[in-house]
Amino acid sequence: MLEVRLYVLQRLTAAIMAPMVIVHLATILYATRAELTAASILARVQSSPWLVVFYTAFVVMVAIHAPLGLRKILIEWGRLRMSAANMISLVLFVVFLGMGLRGVWALTGGAG
Repeated sequence: MLEVRLYVLQRLTAAIMAPMVIVHLATILYATRAELTAASILARVQSSPWLVVFYTAFVVMVAIHAPLGLRKILIEWGRLRMSAANMISLVLFVVFLGMGLRGVWALTGGAG
């Protein structure tokens, strides 16, 4: 039953992330085409509570999605025991979440 739940969770996070990736890439494209400076991009990010929420949610989705995929690879291709793969994926989740949230916190000046 756990495998089914993790499978569904990974697919759910992928479905949520898909439009987020498009928004993120469109934002990058806009910033480069408009030749925005790093300072102006940072000012825009810091002045928008919506972007704080967006990137926080994006980080959470990635922190869940990526370790679940790596867990499955470790079990199926790496022939790792499930308990070891679970531990590795949990550690990766904590690392990805911590690094991502720290990045959001740094870019938003601790807002949100």
